[in-house]
Amino acid sequence: MKILQINNVYKKGSTGKITYDIHQELQRRGIESVVCYGRGQKVDEINVHKTCGEFYSKINNIWSRITGIMYGGCFFSTNRLISIVKKEKPDIVHLQCLNGYFVNIYRLINWLKKNKIKTVLTLHAEFMYTGGCGHSIECNQWSDRNGCGHLGCPRWRSETKSLFFDRTATMWKKMKKSFEGFDENLIVTSVSPWLMERAKQSPILKDKRHEVVLNGLDTEIFHPYDVKELRDKYNLKNEKVIFHATPSFNDDPKHIKGGYYVIKLAEMMRNKNVKFIVAGKYQEGLQIPDNMILLGKVEDQTILANYYSMADVTLLTSRKETFSMVTAESLCCGTPIVGFKAGAPERIALPKYSCFVEYGDMEQLYKATIGMLDVVKRVKSEQSKERYSAETMCCKYIETYKNLLDKRKKE
Repeated sequence: MKILQINNVYKKGSTGKITYDIHQELQRRGIESVVCYGRGQKVDEINVHKTCGEFYSKINNIWSRITGIMYGGCFFSTNRLISIVKKEKPDIVHLQCLNGYFVNIYRLINWLKKNKIKTVLTLHAEFMYTGGCGHSIECNQWSDRNGCGHLGCPRWRSETKSLFFDRTATMWKKMKKSFEGFDENLIVTSVSPWLMERAKQSPILKDKRHEVVLNGLDTEIFHPYDVKELRDKYNLKNEKVIFHATPSFNDDPKHIKGGYYVIKLAEMMRNKNVKFIVAGKYQEGLQIPDNMILLGKVEDQTILANYYSMADVTLLTSRKETFSMVTAESLCCGTPIVGFKAGAPERIALPKYSCFVEYGDMEQLYKATIGMLDVVKRVKSEQSKERYSAETMCCKYIETYKNLLDKRKKE
C-alpha cells in the first residue's frame, strides 16, 4: 500500500503536524508514504515534496483577490503536483487542507475523479462545501440546493478577500461540479461528528461516504507535567490558574476566537484568587486587567504542555470550531475545559471533565468556570490518550485506506 498526502503545510500548524504524524506512522509500519505540500520552508526529506514557491503563491493570492475566485489559478504548481502523483502512482491520495493558494482545487478534484484514483478527503474546516468560508457561522446558504451566494453572501469581503466581486455563487457551483460523479473512489472523513453532520447536509457532499476520524496529537508531549518550577516563576502560591491558548488574542467582540470574552471574564473575577494566563500573539497596546499575564506566541509544544498542566481550567471562547486542538491538548495534560458551545468542542470533549455554555453568555461562563475551579478534577491520562493520540488517529486512517482498497479488489 502506498499513500500520498497533500496538505498546504508540513510539520507546521495543526494540519501540518497531523500530516507529519500520519507520514511517520505509515513509514513506521512499513507502508510507503509520500507527502506533497505547498506553503512554508522547503524540507530536505525523502518522499516529501514542496510543490509551490512562496512568490508564486503570493501571485495567485493577488489574482484570486482580483477575480474573486479563491481556489482557481495555480497553473504551474498544480501541474507539478499532478506530475508527482503520476510519477509516484499511489494506491490512495489523501487530501488534507488544500486552501493556501498552492493548488487549483477544482482542477485537482476533477483530475482525481477522471483518473479513478482512490481518494480520502479530510475536512478540517468548511471550505470544501461552501463558497469560500472556513466557518460559515450562522449562514446556511451552503446547505440550500441553490448554494452559496444565491441570495448574496453577507461575508464575501471578509471571507474571500475579494477586492471587487462577490463570486461565492460561482465558487460553490464549481466545487459542486467538481465532486459530481466522484462517488465510488471517494471517502470523506471529518475531524468531528459535528463537522460530518454539516457535510452530510451539503448538496456538494451529502451523497458521498462519510466517516469521523478525530484529530490526533503527540501524547509523548501532551501529558501532565510537574509544574512546581513554573508556578514559582510567576510567584503563584495558592492562586488558581485559568489558561487560554489561541493563535490571536485581541479585544474585538466580533473576533472568532473570543479574546474579548476572556478579558471580560478576568475582569469579573478580579476579586477571586485567580490568575489568567494567555498564550498567543496579541494586539499591541491591548488593555488587560491586572490578574492576566500575556505570554505571546508559544511555539515550543513542550512549554505549551507545561502551561496546560499548570492550569486548573482551560478556557475556550471561540465562536465556532470544527475540532479544537486546545480541547484535546488540555485534556491530555490532565486539565478540564470550560467554554462556549462552538459546534465541535462539546462533541469531542470528555463530558466528565468539560462544561460548555451558550455563546456570549458571560453569567453562565462565570458560573461554569467557578464550578469547575471549586471541584478539583484532573483528567485521567489513559482516557484522553486513548481518544486523542496520534496513534489512534493513524490507526483509523489506515483502516479507512484498507476499506477503500478492499472495495477495489472486490470489484
